[in-house]
Amino acid sequence: MSVALGIKALPQRSAAAVARDYVALTKPRVVVLLEVTAVAAMVMAARGLPAWNLLIATVTGGWLAAAGANAINCWFDRDIDAAMGRTRSRPLPAGRIDPAHALWFGTVLAAAAFLLLSTAVNMLAASLTMAAFLFYVLVYTMWLKRSSMQNIVIGGAAGAIPPLVGWAAVTGHLDLTAVFLFAVIFYWTPPHFWALALLVRSDYTRAAVPMLPVVAGDRQTRRQIVLYTIILVLVTVLPVLTRAFGAVYIAGATILDAVLLADAIRVVHDPSARSARRLFYHSMLYLALLFAVMALDRVALGR
Repeated sequence: MSVALGIKALPQRSAAAVARDYVALTKPRVVVLLEVTAVAAMVMAARGLPAWNLLIATVTGGWLAAAGANAINCWFDRDIDAAMGRTRSRPLPAGRIDPAHALWFGTVLAAAAFLLLSTAVNMLAASLTMAAFLFYVLVYTMWLKRSSMQNIVIGGAAGAIPPLVGWAAVTGHLDLTAVFLFAVIFYWTPPHFWALALLVRSDYTRAAVPMLPVVAGDRQTRRQIVLYTIILVLVTVLPVLTRAFGAVYIAGATILDAVLLADAIRVVHDPSARSARRLFYHSMLYLALLFAVMALDRVALGR
């Protein structure tokens, strides 16, 4: 049976060690940030804490789908991961998990996500989650990542869907505020990941992944980081003009935007690994805090 499935025997290891490797396939740190945006969107839509059963079902379903997508990404990209110093110790390139097991693991997680969300939340939330899963796996992982320097720009749409899921879970529909939340993450994604690409450009070159620094060079990448950061800042101003958010958001977003834009400009004037690393980590904090500020504004002011 195992021969027919293409599954090979691996060295005996403890259950805890195997479990750690399967968790690693899901890239839990990435999933946490996605979940933060989804929960914040739920709070905004409910103007307070949503029902606990709805919150738990939505978060669990989102985690299962994102974890499944990441596991399949690890399965498909195991050749790339083996060529990169940053990722060669991951479970698949290191030979600690059989590729067929990883593929089945990711598929089962995604199926469980759809089943949970469609029965315990609503079909719109389940459909949006599956759209994000399929877009990330089929469009980004299997196509764009290896073929286009715009891989992150277009592929970033998958990571921008979690707040849509959170909003749909509470309201059963989408509106302009939900679209705004999508746009924030969509334009946040390129500066964040291009900062990382600047740090590991040699790895991407070795693995023949056409990230922007590899194809267009570091200088053009730094300029694009500033451009997309400016677009992101302009996007965050839109709800102020439409009065969708109030003073709490205006104060918080102004501070966060100023810090992020300063970090992006610093990357141009200080082309060092330190400035790129600073932007990479600060951008994660920026996104989490911005969504927290939006949720707080909605709850505190009842907007």
